[in-house]
Amino acid sequence: FSTYPYKLAAFTLSGGIAALAGFLFAVKDGFVNPELLSWHFSGAVLVMIIFGGLGHLRGALIGAFAFTLLQEFFKSEAVFGAFACGSMTRTKDSGWLLGKIVAGTETYIQNAGFIWAAILVPLVVAAWFGMNNLLPLSPNYGGTLAAFGKILYLWGLTSIVGVVGLYLYLPAPTGLGLLNMWVALPLIVVVTVLLMKLAAFGEMKAGIAKQFAIFSNKHTWSMTALYIVTFGSFIGFSMALPLSITVIFGFQHVLDPSTGAWTHTLKNPNAPSALTYAWIGPFVGALIRPLGGWVSDKVGGSIVTQVISAVMVFASAAVGYVMLLAYQSQTPEQYFFIFMALFVVLFAASGIGNGSTFRTIGVIFDRQQAGPVLGWTSAIGAYGSFIAPVVIGQQIKAGSPEYAMYGFAVFYAICLVINWWFYLRKGAEIRNP
Repeated sequence: FSTYPYKLAAFTLSGGIAALAGFLFAVKDGFVNPELLSWHFSGAVLVMIIFGGLGHLRGALIGAFAFTLLQEFFKSEAVFGAFACGSMTRTKDSGWLLGKIVAGTETYIQNAGFIWAAILVPLVVAAWFGMNNLLPLSPNYGGTLAAFGKILYLWGLTSIVGVVGLYLYLPAPTGLGLLNMWVALPLIVVVTVLLMKLAAFGEMKAGIAKQFAIFSNKHTWSMTALYIVTFGSFIGFSMALPLSITVIFGFQHVLDPSTGAWTHTLKNPNAPSALTYAWIGPFVGALIRPLGGWVSDKVGGSIVTQVISAVMVFASAAVGYVMLLAYQSQTPEQYFFIFMALFVVLFAASGIGNGSTFRTIGVIFDRQQAGPVLGWTSAIGAYGSFIAPVVIGQQIKAGSPEYAMYGFAVFYAICLVINWWFYLRKGAEIRNP
């Protein structure tokens, strides 16, 4: 039987937990920027999945918690002696799952890497001598060095495209600032895909050619839009929620009567902590995701997607209105409960929808195309982690954070129509159910 759906499920869950770690990092440092989205974070997700175990869904959760807890625990202890090379002193308060870390605490930041070296080295040795069960699946891999060479070859090509794209996008002095986000991201995707097709050789060429057949199928594009609604929203809001809590509720917003302009510089003494609340939404979304798949098996994935899309239209517009009220109040904390409640609804809906769209892809596409479509839609949906915080951050800077959420609501409404047109209306080419 195909193990791909299980691998993808583990990846999705671990990705959600990795997103949680990412926005906690952003809250701790007080800013987010594209340079933080390096390969190290993808590597961390992979380590979480492997550490927890590839054979079951709960392994992703176990791996993520173990990964985070071990890192934070050993960063507070000088357990590696001379290899630790001394400590650093925290200059501001921080925290982790088990409590607050006050400013002035000695921290051994390098231990976060050393602990994984201590764990992974013996595991690599064991894998080298014990994982011979993979050979029947890839008998013509060409040897270890050849396999690594192919991986590094494709990875290197795509990395070059990403670096060039970011350089054209990022403002000076980091980059040239020639492209805006809505041009840079599609350009990076298109160039990367075409380069992989042109650069493939040998057996890779035939395999990639088969996978490229999905782009001539119109349902690939409709499901890509729907996957952005679900998985893209989940991972994007995971990054954007702590930013919104910090900026909108962390300051008092005062109207200057002489100019009629709002100022947002006075610290709010009653501000809620993003570190305390921001994990709730992603946790709910990740926890409830299997429910979406289960219900979809009973009533049909497109029906579930239609319902959650309608919920997300309402919740997104409502969050925008609450943002408007809070961003024009000297006591924004009075709106925090309803803000968080609505965001949890968004996370729950996106989590359920992630499960339903995953199941829908298995119904719409045959076995040969389902895997590549899942890979493609997941990759595009992952851009939500970049787009959502950037859009919300830009609108906050412009003094109108509600417009970002209203824009998301419009997109969800469009995708609601797409889902109905392709999969639910009478006479649809593929009805699900």
